[in-house]
Amino acid sequence: MARVRYGARTEAEIAAARTAAARLPDIWSTGVVAQWETDPDALAAVLPPPLKPTGRPLVRVNISRVDLSGHPLGAGSFAVAASHAGVDGWYPLVMPMTHERALTGGREVFGEPKKLGEVTVERDGLVVHASLARHGIAFVEVRGAVSGRLPLPERSRKTDFYFKFLPAVDGSGFDVDPVLVHCLRNEKVRRLERVTGEVVLRESMYDPVADLPVLRLVDITIGEKTSDQRGKVVERVSPEALLPYIHQRYDDPGQILDAPPQGRV
Repeated sequence: MARVRYGARTEAEIAAARTAAARLPDIWSTGVVAQWETDPDALAAVLPPPLKPTGRPLVRVNISRVDLSGHPLGAGSFAVAASHAGVDGWYPLVMPMTHERALTGGREVFGEPKKLGEVTVERDGLVVHASLARHGIAFVEVRGAVSGRLPLPERSRKTDFYFKFLPAVDGSGFDVDPVLVHCLRNEKVRRLERVTGEVVLRESMYDPVADLPVLRLVDITIGEKTSDQRGKVVERVSPEALLPYIHQRYDDPGQILDAPPQGRV
C-alpha cells in the first residue's frame, strides 16, 4: 500500500524533524522599526492583567522582509511597552504575516496574535517605505529617507508577552485557564541606519491601531538583523480578567461565540 500521508509518522521521522529545527541557521531580515510616545491612558487600556505599563508610553512597529530561501516572508508587529514581574518588554497587539506557516506556528505554539496580511518593505536609494495592510487598508505606513549610519548595538535580549488560550467549545470562556508566555529573543544586528520620516496610522475597524496616536516620534531605523526565539510559560492568568481582551485576537469579536449553522449536522 502506498504511504498514507495523513497517517502517523514514525519515531525516527519525528526525531529527525526535531533535530533539524534545533539546527536552524541564522535567518536575516531587513526591517524598518519606528518608535513613538503615545497617550498613556490609551496604552494602559489595551494591557490585559497582569501586564502593566512601563515608565514610558512607547509604541513600536516592526516591519520586516525575511530572507527565507525561495519563500520570502513579510512579517510585522505592532506592540506597546509593558512590564510583568519586574521584566520590561513588549505586548504585540497584531502581527501581520504573509505566510500561513508563520501564522499557525506562532499562534499555536506561543500564543502570538498573528494574522494574515500584506507586509511591504521597500528601499529605493535613500527613500524608504514600509507598511502593514489588511482588508485593503494600510493601517500603518512608515516613510522617509535614510539620513545616516548608526553604530551597531551589542547583542541584546528582548522579551515579548503573549497570552496563550483556547476559547471554550460551548462559547463560554476558555477550555483551560489561559497562560502568560514570555518569549525571549537574542538579537544580532549587522547593519543599522537612521531614517528621517513619519509614521501614518489609518483608521481600520479590524486593526484599530489609530487609537494609539503618534504624540512624539522617538526614532525610525532600517537595518538587518537575526534572532533566535524561545518561550516559557510564566504563570496561569485569571480567565475572568483576560476575557474582556480576547477580541484583540479576532477580526470579528463575535466569531468566538459562533454557533454551528442551523439545520446542519
